[in-house]
Formats: sequence, structure tokens, C-alpha cells
Amino acid sequence: MFIDRARIYVEAGAGGDGSSSFRREKFVERGGPNGGNGGRGGSVIIVADKNLNTLIDFRYKRKFVAKRGNGGGASNCTGAAADDVIVRVPMGTLVKDDTTGVILADLTEDGQQFRAAKGGRGGKGNACYVTSTNRAPTFAEKGEPGTSCWIKLELKLLADVGLVGYPSVGKSSIISRVSAAKPEIAAYPFTTLTPVLGVVRIDTERSFVLADIPGLIEGAHKGVGLGHDFLRHIERTKVLLHVLDVSGLDGRDPVEDFDKINEELALYSEKLARRKQLVVANKMDLPESAENFERVAEYVKSKGCEIIKVSAATGEGLDELMYKAYEMLQNYVPEPEEVEMGKLDEEDPDSFEIIPGNDTDFEVKGKNIERLVAMTNFDNDEALYRFQLIWRRLGIEEALKEKGVQEGQTVRIRDMVFEFKEQ
Repeated sequence: MFIDRARIYVEAGAGGDGSSSFRREKFVERGGPNGGNGGRGGSVIIVADKNLNTLIDFRYKRKFVAKRGNGGGASNCTGAAADDVIVRVPMGTLVKDDTTGVILADLTEDGQQFRAAKGGRGGKGNACYVTSTNRAPTFAEKGEPGTSCWIKLELKLLADVGLVGYPSVGKSSIISRVSAAKPEIAAYPFTTLTPVLGVVRIDTERSFVLADIPGLIEGAHKGVGLGHDFLRHIERTKVLLHVLDVSGLDGRDPVEDFDKINEELALYSEKLARRKQLVVANKMDLPESAENFERVAEYVKSKGCEIIKVSAATGEGLDELMYKAYEMLQNYVPEPEEVEMGKLDEEDPDSFEIIPGNDTDFEVKGKNIERLVAMTNFDNDEALYRFQLIWRRLGIEEALKEKGVQEGQTVRIRDMVFEFKEQ
């Protein structure tokens, strides 16, 4: 089954907690602090894999969670880092932020990587907090939480040649004849609802990937008839084979079909409008096709396109078509890839905002203050004192007073609730 969209949850592991310990040796009266740092948490990394061609695996598994790092130990031993979680996707996969739709990565090469969720750093052991005034700190830092988010995966096929055209013009019949692909073929429109890939072998050393793109219709650039789902798979093809039903037996004029499909391609992407195109006059085994061919060929050539006769039913002309497509492929000059990459808005990590709380009087939100709360051991008096110093340095106490906080009111930061008291 071909699946080209998926929504997954990624969660990196927290860092391991730092250790609080002291040297204990014979004849050493006051051994100094020797607590080691915690290990880094595992990240979630998305990797492009040339052996995959669909996102179907994500129908059954949508959550990817990395483990936390190991805690630090005595004797300045650093905890082991957790293993990263590797998520493999097909080449040509776009990674988007689920909330904003911003493109975070475009994985087009085998082995290309993107870190979707970053593992938290390990907490520092008490040996890191020795100062000239505090020779024996008793507190250690907890591990930093890992990041987490929902992301969208969107596959754009990486095919060399794409078959485009109205429904029922014979695209599926052509790809089934020239490759081992076995698409569904029937005498009704939209038989093919998902792109089909096939490998065309010219000889033992020459081959290319051919994609059967489901039929386009008028308004496809606006999303009509699943137009956007189909059109994005054409974007990375190097050569287009524009298939026409020259017989006109379905009541459509092949010349009008040619213009309408090209108009849809141009409206969707100017780059697609410039793509090299070979027109395929299909169903030439029918008498009506012979009557229409000269008119169609004259019009197509006036638009600067080459046309070739074939019959998918009998196989006539298909070898010549594939040789011609391969020749055009060799002469293809790539245009620069124009994928607009974005970034999630990065705020000053020290910035914060104070809002009314749902279950408290106030709630403080901010990257560094929330991280500080997560990494502080509030059961330790020294750690609590350090937290209060940083709290004041960030200006949170003054900001709360400006908001009108009163003695005894509650303030939430992350999952901790504090009672405000004047110092």
C-alpha cells in the first residue's frame, strides 16, 4: 500500500541526573565532592533510506520516544548517554512542524539526517559546583528534559520520468507494459488513486524510474480531485510524458486536454511549466486515433513539444518511447531546488511571560526558567538557594510584583507550584 503522508510524535530522552557524593578514603579526613555528571538523553533522528518508498510503517507506529541518559556516579564518573532513536523514511520526504506547517527538513539523499527531537543534557554533579567560598556543595543538578513535538511527514516521489494526463488515457497500461509495476487497470476514471513506481530497463546497464501519476483534472492546482496530492509527486520528476487519448472516444478533445493539463501544471508551479515534456499519442490502434492524429500532432508541435505514437493495448511504439524518454533524461539540466526551509521562532531563552493560571493565581512561562525548575532538586536547601538567586537574576520576582502578586498567592512554573513570599 502506498502512503505518502504521516503524522508522528517524537520525544527525546531527558538527561541523567548528576550525582552528589564525596570521597571516602582511609586517612582522608575531609574528602572533597566527586559527584559525576549525568549522561545525555537520546535524540530522535529522521534518516532518509533509499530502500523505502512509502510511509506505510507510520500507520502502525506513530510515537517514537528515546530513553533518558544514565545518572552520574561517584569518583567523578559520568553517566552513559542514551542511544538515539532512528526513524527511517523514504528519500524525498519533507519534515514539517505540525502546528505551523513550517518545513524543517527536506531529505532527498540516502543517509541524510534531521534531528527532530533533541536529547536533554545530563545534570551536573556536585563536583562542578565547588567554589572558593563553597568547598563542599551538597547539591547536584537533575537532567534536562528532552524536547518533544508532533511533526508531519510528506513524501514527494523521486522519479526520473513521470506519466501525466487526464484519467483513463492509458498511463497505467503503459507503465504495466514497460516495467514490472502492476497497477490496477479498469475501464473507468480514477482507477489509479496513488502514484505507482516502476523501473524501466533499457538494457543491462541503463535504466530509469518511471512514475504513473494519478489522473489530473481541471482545477487540480486548487486541490480539485485530490489535485495537490497528485501534483506534488510530479515536482521532482526530470521528464514528463504527457499521455493523450487521441481517439477522443470519451467525448473529450485531445487538444483541449493537452492545454488544460499544461495550464494546471503552470498554475501549480512555474517550474513544472518549464519541465521537458514528450507528448504520447496513445490508443493508436483505434481507427478514430488515425483520423485525429495529424491535427493533434500539428498543434502539439506548434507548442514546441515532440509527439510519438504508441498503443498501450498492443505495445506498439512503447520501446521507441522509452528510448526517447531515456535520451531526454540524459540531456536534462537540473534547476536549483527551491524548497523554502523554515525555522521555528527562536526567542531569547531568558525571556518569560506571566499569565493568569488555571489552577493558580499566576503562571510563568519561559525556556530557561522552566528548564531551571525541571533541573532543580527542591529537597536540597543549597539547590533551593541557587534557584532563588537565578529567579531574581532573571527578574521574575520584580515582574510578579508589577503584576500585583500578593503575599501567599500561588505561582506555577512547569509542574511546580510555589507560594509567593516577600524576601
